[in-house]
This record gives sequence, C-alpha cells and structure tokens, in this order.
Amino acid sequence: MESKVPLILLVDDEPNFLEILSVKLGAAGYKIETVESGDVALKKAKELKPDIILLDVKMPIKNGIETVAEMRQDAELKNAKVVFLTSYGDLRPGTVETDEKFAREIGALGYIRKTDDLDAITDKIRSFLK
Repeated sequence: MESKVPLILLVDDEPNFLEILSVKLGAAGYKIETVESGDVALKKAKELKPDIILLDVKMPIKNGIETVAEMRQDAELKNAKVVFLTSYGDLRPGTVETDEKFAREIGALGYIRKTDDLDAITDKIRSFLK
C-alpha cells in the first residue's frame, strides 16, 4: 500500500520565501500549496484539508494570529494543525519556551523561525507531522 504524501499549506506574504521553502519542502517529499494572505488561507484550508498549515505571523490585512483565531471558531478548521512561521523568536534561555507556550495558547502547535537553516525547518515540520 502506498503512503499518502503529506500536503502542506504554506501561507506567507513574501513571495521569495514562499518559493524557497516550497522548493525545499517539495524536494523533501511534501506536496505544497502556497497562498499569500490569511483570508485566502482560510478558504484554501477548507478546500484542501492540508495535513499541516505553516502560517506567517506578520502579514498585512489579516495576520497569522487573527487567522488562527478564525480557524478555531470554524467547525471545519478548528482541529487543523497550524504552525506559525516567524522572523521573531528570541534564542535567549527561557524565551524559546515562552514563545512556544504563546503559540500553543493561541491555537498553534508551535512556531518555526524563518531565519533557521532550511534543513532544520524541514526537520521541525517533519516532527510536527508525526
């Protein structure tokens, strides 16, 4: 029996980041769909039912936090796996745990720093999909 290729919905308002991460994740064996806004992400998530949604925190119009809040109020999306993508994130002792706790309290599984090495990002996504 063939295993299903995980589908990742990648949401970010930076086209260059979308392209770079899409190529990397595609090479790692994932199917990727990209969108550039929270509003479109809500529609696409309902349509595609992705295995995980990687959602940029800072976007114009509707940011990642607002998008997750809407997902958690929607019967179709309330259980969607969401991981924040962020340029924020402090690596000092104690702050990583605080950031992870904040992400979980909002309704995400955690967060990934966009500035991390692409292999590290891929590994973290793999761990969230387990």
